[in-house]
Amino acid sequence: MRDPYQILGVARTASEADIKKAYRRRAKDLHPDRNRDDPKAQDRFSELNGAYEIVGDEAKRKQFDAGQIDAEGKPKFQGFEGMGAGRGGRAGGFEFNFGQGGGQPFGAGGAGAGFDPADIFGSLFGEAARRGGRTRPEAHKPPEQSFTLEVTLAQAVAGATRRVRLPGGREVEVTIPEGVADGKVMRLRGLGQTDPMSGQAGDVMMTIKIKPDPRFTTEGNDLRTRVAVPLAKAILGGPLHVPTLTGTVEMKIPPLTGTTRSFRLRGKGLKGEGGAVGDLFVAIDIEMPASDEELTALMKARTE
Repeated sequence: MRDPYQILGVARTASEADIKKAYRRRAKDLHPDRNRDDPKAQDRFSELNGAYEIVGDEAKRKQFDAGQIDAEGKPKFQGFEGMGAGRGGRAGGFEFNFGQGGGQPFGAGGAGAGFDPADIFGSLFGEAARRGGRTRPEAHKPPEQSFTLEVTLAQAVAGATRRVRLPGGREVEVTIPEGVADGKVMRLRGLGQTDPMSGQAGDVMMTIKIKPDPRFTTEGNDLRTRVAVPLAKAILGGPLHVPTLTGTVEMKIPPLTGTTRSFRLRGKGLKGEGGAVGDLFVAIDIEMPASDEELTALMKARTE
């Protein structure tokens, strides 16, 4: 596996916030649902998740930077490199001195001098190596699955609970957090496939996709909408019903309101980071009557 810092596209000195931001951006770009024509998309997405599990975890990141674990989170072997050495040579950092009379390779006293070569293997591999046994096979990492969950703009703002079908066919209830952003990747731990070797259940990566709302356009945390107003109300002013994400509210427009004006409803937008809430901006579309003889006559009289 490649260096997790390179996979995430960050420097080794990057902050936790920068690493998280880079992961979210890369996960959004590499998600298999957005790269259906690329047969290697799933592999790259899994590689990204594996890199974030190392660098995004404070303890594992320290271990990786210190060289204690590799890019897959496996402990690195710190032993010697070999045992083959010639007369008087070195093997993995150990000096072997042979006596003139075909003495023991561990000094003139041989094994009887209190040096047991099995102690070396015992300290490196444990009792299993001392007895000539094998070390326990390494557990396989459970496979990851992924899918995309579409939510409404209102659900993304207020949060919701949805019953979803996972890639393996299992149905579960998931909680959509309040203020979730489009492209957010959520890990559902232990809800994936079970690895036949280790018996452990893998995780499911759920990507949030916010469906467009025909009533609103978004600008950061702010929303914009347009409301049709009859000509008479635009001239005379009066109450106007405006849609919001939490229901319809009433506002008043002043007389002689034209299409160049817009009105702000504070706190009716989207919730952003830190709890800040955007506003809703309302623009006016004046509805002209299909025919109105009195109005036509009035306008002619005013122009003469």
